[in-house]
Amino acid sequence: MMERVTLIMDLFERPQTHLTLETVSRRTHLPRSTTHRILDQLVRLDWLRHTVAGYTLGRRALGLGGREIGHSALRSAAAPHLLDLAVRTRMVVHLAVLDGPEIYYLDKVGGRAAVEIPSKVGGRAVAHCTGLGKAMLAWLSPEEIDARYAQLIERRTDHSIGRLDHLHRELRTVRRRNGLAIDRGECFPDLGCVGLALRGPEGPVGAISVVGDGRSSLELVAPLVVSAVKSVTEELFGTPRQERREMPNLVC
Repeated sequence: MMERVTLIMDLFERPQTHLTLETVSRRTHLPRSTTHRILDQLVRLDWLRHTVAGYTLGRRALGLGGREIGHSALRSAAAPHLLDLAVRTRMVVHLAVLDGPEIYYLDKVGGRAAVEIPSKVGGRAVAHCTGLGKAMLAWLSPEEIDARYAQLIERRTDHSIGRLDHLHRELRTVRRRNGLAIDRGECFPDLGCVGLALRGPEGPVGAISVVGDGRSSLELVAPLVVSAVKSVTEELFGTPRQERREMPNLVC
């Protein structure tokens, strides 16, 4: 029995991995009925979760360092694309994940220019004040947004969103732009950014942004951000979630 469980668990190489019953049965060469019975037991014990996208690692498995492994896999997949984006835009590039009402910076690329941007790897920022955060928040349900911001919404600058209804309106705007989020002086005065979420089968798993002078034409670098996110998404999940036939409306 333990050998069969091990065969199944070894298939989930990353926290983002989602597999169907048929896929697990085929790859392990176990009968479908046996596979279903073991998967059901693993779900009941919280080692796996069953979602609309298939089976994925559960609370217990993720508690054994899964979150750190997930961050490492995300950074590894994104690293070359962040560097390419920084070189092509000559701007600072961020990679971050959502953590409650905050974002957590996983990576920052930009050479000497990065020193001038007051963010750091391992640091945090208020999600709704950043392009990174708004890009990810836009794909959560309105109810989850309400839950995350049950208390007073913090403002970082005079341009920050300070009311829940205003935040909902801004997130609707982000969705109308096909996920592109703009920040102009909302987190750091005089700085602006354009961000786009990396979306997996169950929602946003991270976001990439390009940061520069808040007075600059950030819209001009948006296509490069879209391209980078598409490449990282393909590497992580195999199929891009952000297919675009044309660039979204970026009027701010």
